[in-house]
Parts: sequence; C-alpha cells; structure tokens
Amino acid sequence: MRQTIAVHQPSVDQPQTDATRRRYDRQARLYDLTEAPMERLAFSRWRSLLWSRVAGPRVLEVGVGTGKNLPYYSPQWEAAGIDLSPKMVERARRRAATLGLAVELQVMDAQALAFPDASFDTVVATFVFCSVPDPVQGLREVRRVCRPGGQVLLLEHVLSRHQPARSIMQALNPIMVRVTGANINRETVTNVQRAGLEIVSVTDLFAGIVKLIEARA
Repeated sequence: MRQTIAVHQPSVDQPQTDATRRRYDRQARLYDLTEAPMERLAFSRWRSLLWSRVAGPRVLEVGVGTGKNLPYYSPQWEAAGIDLSPKMVERARRRAATLGLAVELQVMDAQALAFPDASFDTVVATFVFCSVPDPVQGLREVRRVCRPGGQVLLLEHVLSRHQPARSIMQALNPIMVRVTGANINRETVTNVQRAGLEIVSVTDLFAGIVKLIEARA
C-alpha cells in the first residue's frame, strides 16, 4: 500500500468529531458483544453480499471499526482500513493478526483522508456514514481517494420514507446519537449524490431502512 500523506486539510467540526471519537472509544470493548445478535440475524449476511461485489485490487475500508469485515478480505487485494476511534483500530489490528491478514490499519478521520487522490480502485463502508459528523464531506473524500470511475460500496441504514416510522426515527435520533454515536435519520442515498458520486444501484435489504448502495467516483 502506498505511503499515506496529508494531502489537504478540509475544514471539520472538531468538537463534534472529538465527541464521536469518544463515543466509539467508549463502546470498543463491548462493541462486538452488543451487536452479536444482529450479526447472527442479518448483518453478517448483508456484509457477505456487499463484499462479494468488491472488485479491487486496491481497496480502502472506511470505518473499519473492530474489524468485523476483515474475514471477507481477499489476499489478492492491496487493502487498507481506517477508523476515527483508536480503540476500535486496536481491536481491528488484533483481529487482523489472528487472521494472518496483511492490511494497513490506521486511525484517521473519514472527513479528511490522508491519502492522495485516486489511491484506490474500490472504497467500502458498512454502517459508517450514519456516524460521520459531516457525511457529505466524508463522501467527498471517498470520491477524491477513489480513482475516476472506481467503485464505492456502502451498506447503510437510512431514514425511512414512510410514516409513522419516519417521525419516530426523527424523534429518537438525538437519544441514539448520544448513546451509540449513530444517527438514524440520515438520507445517505441523497448524500451520496450530493457528494458528486454517481449512483449505480440501490438495493433495499430491510423495510426501506437498510440499503446496499453502489456508486462510481
């Protein structure tokens, strides 16, 4: 993997970004345990579907977390993973070592990726842009570091378009953000377009709330 360098410094809301980092650092130790029921029920199946579509060979995972997606990596890829939370990255590194996986894992802000333009063929994220403080800025960075015409794959939960679910999600969002760090009212498909990415397909995986989004840089 080519050496990372600070190419530019986009403006970010640092207090909000620091608060997000603290929330995920706080959860890191028990994160896998608390999400285990949903992993067994559906998340692992959805992850498998997403990663089966990754073309590579230069692959960046944004929001690698504790490394739940590492078992889906191909040894043929030149892979890197980043996350805002140092404690999450620490756990991901341990998981990578257990798997014998050669992957570059770094603490990094999705809103200001320290990679040169067009560094990757594919950029992947799973349940990440619900948590990035400025999701459109983060997705612009994804577009920047992905080669022109390259592949962007996102697995995300989004705000329902239907009532009463939409209103309930909006009302509960402030509580969910404080407790988990994740927003449940994001319009991520629209944000992908606002960031200048070209939508290829959107697959509804659950009740109009969980979607697999494929786009091009």
